[in-house]
Formats: sequence, C-alpha cells, structure tokens
Amino acid sequence: MKKSKYILLTAITALVLTGCEKKKEVAEVKQQFEMTDKMYGESTFADAKTEFAQNEIRLFGKVTADNNNMAQVFPAVGGNVISINAELGDYVKQGQLLASIRSSEVAGYQSQTTDADANVSIAERNLQSVKDMYEGKLASEKELVVAQKELDKAKSEKSRMKEVNNIYRLKSGSVYNLYAPISGYVVFKDVSPNEMLISNRDEAIFTIAKLDNVWVLANVNESDLGNIKQGQEVNIQTIAYPDKKITGKIDKIFNVIDPDTRAAKALIKVPNADVALKPEMNATVTVHYADTKKFVSVPSQAVVFDKNKYFVMVFKSKTDVETREVTIYRALDDTTYLSSGLKEGEKVIVKNNLLIYDAIND
Repeated sequence: MKKSKYILLTAITALVLTGCEKKKEVAEVKQQFEMTDKMYGESTFADAKTEFAQNEIRLFGKVTADNNNMAQVFPAVGGNVISINAELGDYVKQGQLLASIRSSEVAGYQSQTTDADANVSIAERNLQSVKDMYEGKLASEKELVVAQKELDKAKSEKSRMKEVNNIYRLKSGSVYNLYAPISGYVVFKDVSPNEMLISNRDEAIFTIAKLDNVWVLANVNESDLGNIKQGQEVNIQTIAYPDKKITGKIDKIFNVIDPDTRAAKALIKVPNADVALKPEMNATVTVHYADTKKFVSVPSQAVVFDKNKYFVMVFKSKTDVETREVTIYRALDDTTYLSSGLKEGEKVIVKNNLLIYDAIND
C-alpha cells in the first residue's frame, strides 16, 4: 500500500514538472520572437507624438456651380421654338447658337427698324426743303428749327432700333436666336422644340456655368454652429469618387438659418480643373478643429482591437517587440489619440502590426 502511494506521488510530481517545463517552453518561444529581415522591411513604423487632439464634424451638402461664373439665358421675345442646338451637359463656347425662336415680336422690330430708316430719309428731305424755303424768305426760323428737331428725333429712333437689333442680334426676318453669353457647360435647360414661349417669362431657359471652380454648400446644424469657423480645413468626399482626396477651406458661413432644414450653409470653394465634380452631386464635408488638451497620438492603423481592449505593438528592436494595452481618448480616420498606455517618442508598428500581434500573442 505504501509502495502504491509512493508510485502515485512520483507520477503526480512528474506531471507537474512536465507542465511547468511546457509553460516555460511557451514563454521562451514568446520571448524569443524575432522579426525577420523580410518582415522588418515590409513593416512601417511611427513615433508617438504629443499634440492637441483634433475633432471632426461631418456635414452633408451638394456641389453647385460658382455663382460668379454662371450666366442665365432668358428669351427676350415670345414665340415658337423652331430649333435647339444645345442640350443639358453640353460644353458651349461664348457666342454659340443655343436655340432659335420664330417670333411676331421680332417681325415687329424689323418693321420698326424699316420705319425708322424711312423716317430719317423723310426728315432729311423735309429739312432740306425748309432750308431752301428759309433762304428764299418763304419759311420762318421757327419752321426751320422744327424741321431740325424732327430729323434729330428720327435719327434718335433709328439709333435706338439699331441698338435693339445689336443687343438681340436680330437679322432680317422673324427669327430670334439665343446665343451663349459665356463659355461653359449647360447645367440647366428648360425648353423643348415647338414650345410656345411667352414674352414675360421670368425663368431662364438655359443656365451656363464654368466648372473649373465649383462650390460645395454644406448644411451646418444649429448645434454645430459654435464649432464651425471661417478658414477651417475640410476634407470632401463624394459617392462618385470615394477614393479621391479633395481638400479645401470654409470660405463663408451664411448668417441665415433655413426654416425647413434648421441649418445654415457653409461655402467651400473647390478647384475642379478635371470637371470631376458636377452640380447637384452629394458631398460629405469633414471639418477638423483642435481640442483644448494635448494627448499622445499614433496612426489609427497602428491600433489593434482584441478581446474588447486596444493594443499597440511597441518596437524597440527586432527581438524586442512589446504588446502594450492603451486607452483611447478619440479615434479619427487617420489618427488616434491615447489617454494612457504610451509615451511620447515611443515607436509603434503600423503596417504588419496585426500579423506581429498574432505571432506574439496567439
């Protein structure tokens, strides 16, 4: 019986010693982790910095044409649309024909122009006749003055009709042509072939805009107005170009609240040389502004989330990489601010950090 107890005790002791040896081996494996030259070459690193934490607010808005580089085209006369030479989205040059309208009003202008020319000829002949009579003592000086005034009046009317024809670019006949006042893109069109236009229409039938610079108008909620300032830097994203980096600054905040949206408008001017941004595109505007406190910051990609905790891989050497738990103050897309766990100047692994974390901690 004593011999059996001795054998059992010896077996338990051996098992305990074997377990300890295995734990020691595992610990040694973890301690012996070493980055290979290839892994080291493919990894990237960043030094922890102390800086004011950045905040961000996301605003939503739309792309619109710059009002200072936009022109609306109104029909000066009423009539029937006989042809349209530009469609929505087309690029047109200054002076290019947009549409033609057959108008009785144009015919009336032509008649008035003809009458004005005829009246000048009549007034000139009448003045010459009165001059001859005045020299022959057959007409008074008053009659001479009246004849001169009639000629001046006729010439004034002829000059007026000439200006009307020049402004509207009227030619002989009853056709009125609409021309592009500036070079740009047709961003609005509200006219169809054979449509009958009225002369007192108060809405444009074409809007042409230059799109090499555009505006982004973002809605600012009342609760965010205190944090949005003129001159703040912003990032702009669109659905059409999610990977395109678009930056700008807030140029103006309109001091008016829209009664429907309960929001003000923030204006951002954006260069658009490639005409990628188009009017009415939806845009997300991210506004950045500094906090009043400083925190240690690292690239967001350097942070590992596991087991409901956050970690960074602190690099000291290829054979000395530490898994360090950290506390996050604020996490943005590019930068994460830490309230504890890391000191300024410590180096963290950014690229390949998850791979190295698994190798050390699994």
